Amino acid sequence: MDGNGRWAEQHGLPRNEGHKAGTQAARKVVTHCRKLGIPHLTFYTFSKENWSRPREEISFLFDLLQAYLKDEMDSLLERDIRLQVLGEWSDLPFSLRQILRHVCSRSSHCRSMVVNLALNYSGREEILRACRKLMDQGLGPEQLTESHFAAQLDTAGQPDPDLIIRTSGEQRLSNFLLYQAAYSELYFTPVFWPDFDESHLQTALDVYAGRSRRFGGLEAPTAETSSSKT
Repeated sequence: MDGNGRWAEQHGLPRNEGHKAGTQAARKVVTHCRKLGIPHLTFYTFSKENWSRPREEISFLFDLLQAYLKDEMDSLLERDIRLQVLGEWSDLPFSLRQILRHVCSRSSHCRSMVVNLALNYSGREEILRACRKLMDQGLGPEQLTESHFAAQLDTAGQPDPDLIIRTSGEQRLSNFLLYQAAYSELYFTPVFWPDFDESHLQTALDVYAGRSRRFGGLEAPTAETSSSKT
């Protein structure tokens, strides 16, 4: 969800106003994905690297997230949406950890959709944590499989992302779901996150629908190409 600060500067506003506007974009995206029946949605909310930002901005972001979760909890439950958190909780403010645990617990029975918040998240550290867990379990190299490894990731039990969207024109993963993104389709748009609405999301989904996902294999022949060879 990139471009909040640049959106604010473009509109002659403080950076924090960009983050506020970004929460409205998140609401729109969740609502549209729920209507479309998309079962899993992940927001890269705060990375490990984001701690290098000014302390005042970080505090504002956490306060904004707390307010957002309180406002949205009833709506999540009504729409049968479960909240989960990816990343390490321990460094987050106590009050934020409390509301996160509360919303995750209250929504744990919901089954129609999962919304993940990647908070204090690092793809590289997630992989290292998974390795440490496997070492603690005493699993030998010959016993290790992809399924064993995936079960130790923050996304355990969830499918790998089909589509990763990045706004604001930047074209990199920035340490996001590095293991899970092995065969994800990537979509980059110059639109700043606060301006990203249902129409922009639909455009990304339409582009994704037009791509051929071969996962390292050959594209399946169409009826037209098959008939031309007979």
